[in-house]
Amino acid sequence: MAKNNTEIADTVAKAIAGNRQATERLTDLYYQTVFRMVYYRTSSKSDAEDLTQEIFMQMVKYLPRLKDKNRFRPWLFRIALNKVYDFHRKKQLLTFFGSISDNIQDEASDNTRDQIGTPADELMRKEFWRQFRQLGDSLPRQEREVFLLRFADEQKIKEISLILKKSESTVKTHLYRALKKFRQNSELRNMLKGELG
Repeated sequence: MAKNNTEIADTVAKAIAGNRQATERLTDLYYQTVFRMVYYRTSSKSDAEDLTQEIFMQMVKYLPRLKDKNRFRPWLFRIALNKVYDFHRKKQLLTFFGSISDNIQDEASDNTRDQIGTPADELMRKEFWRQFRQLGDSLPRQEREVFLLRFADEQKIKEISLILKKSESTVKTHLYRALKKFRQNSELRNMLKGELG
């Protein structure tokens, strides 16, 4: 992983200038993060792999048009979100978050598998994700998207604002509403404390 934002910005500048190694470095840096983001939203490992490939092909194609190298990450996430939106439109799904199969953890990456401890831990994790999906399905689309970007994708408020092209105050409002609903779900909240504890 790059050490800091300056190193990333330098890599982006080189990639914009046509440096193939820099472009490959950006792909290496962000591939797993983008894949995870897409996977959360498609519930299919194979669809997520295909979409992630398309996202990085678009990154390479449109990178020369990026005006601010310091906004690369939100720009890339915006490409990813647009790809996911297109995917769902083509599939004619009624909801953005969709339904994720009960075996979400079975399709997780090897790194995630390594983190799963005992069978009891795995069952607890599956139950947590089932509850989390139920909460996500109950949120309006914008609240759900802000919630996922903030907590599943670990984006900052400013980055979410850039990705969704919404003001920071609007993002905060959606996040506040989603968190309020999360706090009202005592079962999920207690399970999360167990996961973190």
